[in-house]
Amino acid sequence: MASNTVLITGGASGIGLALAERFLRAGSEVIVCGRREDKLREAQRAHPALHTRVCDVAKAEERVALASWVKSAFPRLNVLVNNAGIQRRLKLSDIEDWEASQQELAINLEAPIHLSALLVPHLLQQPRPALLNVTSGLAFAPLAFTPIYCATKAALHSFTLSLRHQLADTALQVIEIVPPAVNTDLGGPGLHTFGVPLDEFADAIVERLRQGEREIGYGTAEKARRASRDELDEAFQRMNSRR
Repeated sequence: MASNTVLITGGASGIGLALAERFLRAGSEVIVCGRREDKLREAQRAHPALHTRVCDVAKAEERVALASWVKSAFPRLNVLVNNAGIQRRLKLSDIEDWEASQQELAINLEAPIHLSALLVPHLLQQPRPALLNVTSGLAFAPLAFTPIYCATKAALHSFTLSLRHQLADTALQVIEIVPPAVNTDLGGPGLHTFGVPLDEFADAIVERLRQGEREIGYGTAEKARRASRDELDEAFQRMNSRR
């Protein structure tokens, strides 16, 4: 956790900000980006050492600009945390505004894949590089009323496995964080008050990061992850050994 230069998407609030706070306390330099300038300013007021950048990761051109800027302004960047995400409760039969659904796909899935492609070559040149993807317990046990969110997180989990396999012979650590429902404003204020406390979750995740784990769940998400992990690992290794 210490002596890193870290970029966290969606880092102005929720899980992203909680991780940013812990990286800062450990002695790392932290950059967070988000769509809302007011939330970024609020985060920076609370943590003056925090660097911020307004960026809508749903847009490819802004992802390219973010990657170019961060490599220039923070050449020692060695950790990328793909955390930005949105969750919409909907019935597929009622979708009329495809643009909103497309944005959910872009932020939750396109953005982490694209940013990984843009920044992995840079990370590979740094000491102690790492890439962290924040997925969800819903990648393993989906909820019907958040179908696009669950599908994007399942796809991001799959992508993380593939990326870890591709980079196995390098120094770059590919890590997956698998949250359960956490008491944040994901999906809208008041929807996740039943979730585990944010600080409890973040502290538990950071402790396991320090222990060197590469796939880290918590609570119900950890149960869902473990239930499928052995079977998925075996199938993944079997298929890729044939290539």
